[in-house]
Amino acid sequence: MPGSAPDGRQPQQRLAYDRRVAATLSESAPPSEPVTEAPSPEASNRLAPTLPTDRLTSWLWALAIAGIAFTLRVIGLAHPDQVIFDETYYAKDAKSLLDHAVELNEKNDGPGFVAHPPLGKWCIALGEWLFGFNSFGWRIGAVVAGTISVLILVRLARRMFGSTLLGCIAGLLLALDGLHFVSSRVALLDIFLMMFVLAAFACLVLDRDFRRAALKRELDAGASLERGSSGLTWRTVPWWRLAAGVLTGCALGVKWSAIWYVLAFVALILVWEAGARRSAGVRHWIMDTVATQLGWVATFGVLIVLTYLATWTGWFLTDTGWDRHWAETSGEANPFIPNALESLWHYQWAVYEFHSKLTTAHPYQSSPYSWLFLGRPVAYFYEGKGNCGAATCSAEVIALGTPSLWWSFIPALVATVWRWFAKRDWRAGAILLMVAVGFVPWLFYPDRTMFFFYALPSLPFLVLAVTLALGMVLGPATATFDRRLAGGILTGVYLLIVALTFAYFYPIFTGELITYAEWQARMWLDSWV
Repeated sequence: MPGSAPDGRQPQQRLAYDRRVAATLSESAPPSEPVTEAPSPEASNRLAPTLPTDRLTSWLWALAIAGIAFTLRVIGLAHPDQVIFDETYYAKDAKSLLDHAVELNEKNDGPGFVAHPPLGKWCIALGEWLFGFNSFGWRIGAVVAGTISVLILVRLARRMFGSTLLGCIAGLLLALDGLHFVSSRVALLDIFLMMFVLAAFACLVLDRDFRRAALKRELDAGASLERGSSGLTWRTVPWWRLAAGVLTGCALGVKWSAIWYVLAFVALILVWEAGARRSAGVRHWIMDTVATQLGWVATFGVLIVLTYLATWTGWFLTDTGWDRHWAETSGEANPFIPNALESLWHYQWAVYEFHSKLTTAHPYQSSPYSWLFLGRPVAYFYEGKGNCGAATCSAEVIALGTPSLWWSFIPALVATVWRWFAKRDWRAGAILLMVAVGFVPWLFYPDRTMFFFYALPSLPFLVLAVTLALGMVLGPATATFDRRLAGGILTGVYLLIVALTFAYFYPIFTGELITYAEWQARMWLDSWV
């Protein structure tokens, strides 16, 4: 037939056949170059979503919320003008650090055995150095830490949810929580632990965003993203991740309970890196993550250890700390390990033994199962004398979460779980993980003496769960006016209820002298008495 190919096919048929054969061969043969599929516009948006453009205005709002938090916390800070609850340990240990660089036993002026690392007490000591050894001096450090944590949460929530409004809501909720408020006004360690954990998490979120933005830039430039394609330069170093390692080491330098967050942070780094590569279209995204990130994860861990050791600088540089020369005096020195490090290890083991056997009953102890329900708050101070205009008076400082906020955490967590399963929302997964890390490990030690304020490091993430739920209530920016109006009214009513509840409980957060009847009216549950 004129115009037909030798095999009898028409030219058009032959051309189609040749293309199918070529496509089959190209799929079966290994590619000579790594293949990276360009992401769709939707995938590109997931890789590096845009943030709100109101940078200056958003910072002004964030500073305003932080200013409110600071003002609330600093007013009347010196009252009660005495050590309350465990301030009797930490305020005095901080003064000893200022005077001797280590904690000494005030009874015999000799080495003092302490159950927690020094950094939190150094934070308290800074206030004592500035303002003297008085109630204001040993509490102002906690005020600063609490205020910083509010500022961090505003910026973190804005970045995670892409909304300045939701960022301000998150910060305001944290500022108006009773547990956070009281913890920001006493010389205890937990507020510093919470601040460092939150700051480390915020740095990891920044690291996630910057890494994904870098991948997007490489894709836009036509680069291959397979293993080893990106060289090490000043710009490719994950600086925010390294900062998170330092901050995590600081958290460990306040309390050992931060160890669980180390595991969570490593998991987040790997999962977020793998997810970024998958979104970018990297073919072997799991293998690429393992090959390129294990070294940085190891560096992250080394920074944690080095930072933790640095918090013991005063102990290393003096001769009067507990067990400082144990290696030399015990006769068990190891020739391959510096004596100071071996002595510190022995000290840490003694601290572990103390914590693992801490089962002494306490009237304010509580189980983690009761924390979200405010089952047993901790009274830091109570006094029944004074002139309040009634026959009997009460003044109390109680570590109690704002009830209308805390009792909304459970439905907010349910909404967060739904968001994670239904939408595969990375924010929901991260929030749930961080909340779980603050609660679940304690469940494995049912006989240990525990207190409600141990939940403080989880608090910002519980607030983020509420913020996520409120974002769902407000609806997307593309929703109808009526839908946004209804969501805004509901959100405003909720915020007003939280603010009024905080104001109602304010007297027993600050040790204000009130009548016994007024105090009793605020004891909503029998377990609060």
